Amino acid sequence: MKTIERYILRRTLGSFLVTLIAMTGVVWSTQALRQLDLVTSKGQTLLQFFYITMLGLPFLVVIVAPFAMIIAMIIVLNGMARDSELIVINASGASRSLVLRPIMLFSLLIALLLGFFSTYLAPTSRALMRDEITKVRVDLVANIVKPGRFIEIEDGLTFHIRNRSGDGILEGLLLSDEREQETGFTYTAERGRIIEAADKTILVMLDGTIQRRPQGSSDISIVSFESYGFDLSSMIPEAREPTYKASDRPTLELLNADPDDTYAQRHWNRLIVEFHDRVSQPLYPLAFGLILYAFLGSAKTTRQNQSMSLLGAFVSCFAVRTLGFGGTMIVNSQVSLFPILYAIPVIAGLLAVWSIVFGRTPAWLSELSFKLETLMERMRTKRLGRRKAESGESA
Repeated sequence: MKTIERYILRRTLGSFLVTLIAMTGVVWSTQALRQLDLVTSKGQTLLQFFYITMLGLPFLVVIVAPFAMIIAMIIVLNGMARDSELIVINASGASRSLVLRPIMLFSLLIALLLGFFSTYLAPTSRALMRDEITKVRVDLVANIVKPGRFIEIEDGLTFHIRNRSGDGILEGLLLSDEREQETGFTYTAERGRIIEAADKTILVMLDGTIQRRPQGSSDISIVSFESYGFDLSSMIPEAREPTYKASDRPTLELLNADPDDTYAQRHWNRLIVEFHDRVSQPLYPLAFGLILYAFLGSAKTTRQNQSMSLLGAFVSCFAVRTLGFGGTMIVNSQVSLFPILYAIPVIAGLLAVWSIVFGRTPAWLSELSFKLETLMERMRTKRLGRRKAESGESA
């Protein structure tokens, strides 16, 4: 690989990583806010919250990576045009492939990355996230322990805590047990924690008292303790198996679902669409690389031409990706049309190849460029006329 090719590839990869991290971080933060219920009303720790939300990152990368790639390549190619690097390469008599090769190599790397994420890492992480969310929904602490409220776990058993800290410590704990007809118990403790041990859920209370009072009597006996365990196993809601949606399933399982799988029987079309959507994802980086080179890979004579090329590159890539999203919606309603998911990026790439080989500009871009240049010229003429009028009045 030549020095200029390594230079282009290095700059593009650097811009891509910075853009990908920034965009993914923004999208992740907005999605993470939707999961704050895990910390607030569900009573989970911050560590659990971050673990669950981080499991959604691979899926976000699949969505964000193509746009990060577009932005990175536009930044690099436009910077090379602005710094006259493309003009120097063209003037040196070098082949056009000198710029095309690193761009397509970069596109291939992004396609492989996207293929790995879309077919393996993203569905695996979403399945793990589905498991964790299911555990939260049946978690005793998440569904029963509510700070500041008196919760009746079952008839005769009332639970109350003043606060629950981020590390799972229960503060200001009170437990009233009136389930026995002859004797009532009231447990108080400064601190407590719910732990899992030997397939049992135990409430361990620290530094507290047990008040024992016979029913119908005013006599109360009080026992102090440093540590006391209360078995809560019988109050745990039954765990339910999570229902894995199409986006949560392994890629090969999408075409070979279990015949007894209720979700697969009811939504088999979603499984088929999900499979083809995942497999078609890597085609978009290759198409975008060709499109961006077709518009920005050669030196431009004027700033207007460069601006029009930037506009054409961005609009074309955005239109192709939008068509891809629209194609997914169409295939969802008519599964037999799944070739559309492959046809959109392939046709876009072939059109870009045609433009590169024959050096032709799409008619719509030429017309748009002409109209914009005409509009800018009119605005410039009006501005000059206004300045002359102002200078004449001042004179």
